[in-house]
Amino acid sequence: MLIEKIDCFREYTLWFIWKGFTMKALVYHGVHDVRIDEVPHPEIKDPTDAIIKVTLTAICGSDLHMYDGYIPMMKKGDILGHEFMGTVVETGAEVKKLKIGDKVVVPFPIACGHCFYCKNGMFSLCDNSNPNKKDAEKFYGYTAAGIYGYSHLFGGFPGGQAEYARVPYADVDTFKVPNEIPDEKVLFLSDIYPTGYMAADFCQIQPNQTIAVWGCGPVGQFAIRSCLMLGAERVIAIDRFPERLQMAKAAGPNVEVINYLKIKHITQNLREMTNGQGPDACIDAVGLEAHGKGISAKYDKVKQTIKLQTDRPTVLRETIQACRKGGIVSIVGVYGGFIDKMPIGSAFNKGLILRMGQTPVQKYIERLFETIVNGKIDPSFVITHRLHLEDAPRAYGIFKNKEDNCIKVVLKPWQ
Repeated sequence: MLIEKIDCFREYTLWFIWKGFTMKALVYHGVHDVRIDEVPHPEIKDPTDAIIKVTLTAICGSDLHMYDGYIPMMKKGDILGHEFMGTVVETGAEVKKLKIGDKVVVPFPIACGHCFYCKNGMFSLCDNSNPNKKDAEKFYGYTAAGIYGYSHLFGGFPGGQAEYARVPYADVDTFKVPNEIPDEKVLFLSDIYPTGYMAADFCQIQPNQTIAVWGCGPVGQFAIRSCLMLGAERVIAIDRFPERLQMAKAAGPNVEVINYLKIKHITQNLREMTNGQGPDACIDAVGLEAHGKGISAKYDKVKQTIKLQTDRPTVLRETIQACRKGGIVSIVGVYGGFIDKMPIGSAFNKGLILRMGQTPVQKYIERLFETIVNGKIDPSFVITHRLHLEDAPRAYGIFKNKEDNCIKVVLKPWQ
């Protein structure tokens, strides 16, 4: 206990010595151009804020949407990153639940905690956390919550791929974890573990059911394991990268894998694997940069390239077409704008339920923390690359291009 108090005092002192200077952060300069820059330290702006020293952060598949130029309202100088955790070094006057030295995970959606949506557990739809809500309303009709490092459409909040970060509404938007639990075990409570779990939760899984998961990236991996955790009898995982399929298969004997490049037609293949019925639920863990094969995939690529549609809905079409009648399509892969050639008639006439959205991490985080403590899952299994923050520009290229069998990158701002 004495050692912990000494460490807290040291971090607190160092923060107040250095906070008037600069820190290192990963900064957006344009499409495929991210750099480590010296930027001003974050400051307390509102009495409900906290400042954390970032101890671990990660590159998310959603970060690539900014990197590739598909999310509007990115500006030169924006700090990226929405998966991060750290140690509290300063709190605003109205922060009641945190103290200097607390180790916290930061949920990616920023939520006020007291609007209609927050009170009803829909934290990612918060009415108050996006200061640019008028811009969001122009795009989507209503605003959603602010998100760290995710463009000015979602508030323009500096992200967590940095040495320090400001956390608004800190009593709502942090989750304290014990110091003795390794950071790598709890980091993904900030986003991808709750997102994968929500994908499975949306499926309303019953015994004896088969769930198909498109995309075996990090979110897909957690969706697969969450489906099994929630009682699915069988999971069919779909991807094109052998290392991802191998990781999916390692989830358990009830997981079967499909490399879609090696079959003729995914929908027909799934029907044959389910006695002609189709999966009970289908999960889209891919989103707006989906790959595929055939004419429709080429069509999507061309239309997205020339800006006639913002997103590639290849996987979304397949989930709707493949799902059994009366089934559920769960969409957690991010979509940002407009798509066409959607089989809405199929969804309607098959009586499908479509569920989707950004994850209300605050709703799920405590129960998922318990699964880690109880040994049901160690989320660090998904990490393939551990690098320093200064390696982040190179890491984005490795992650985007799937080099060196890369599935998930974590970055350490401090050695």
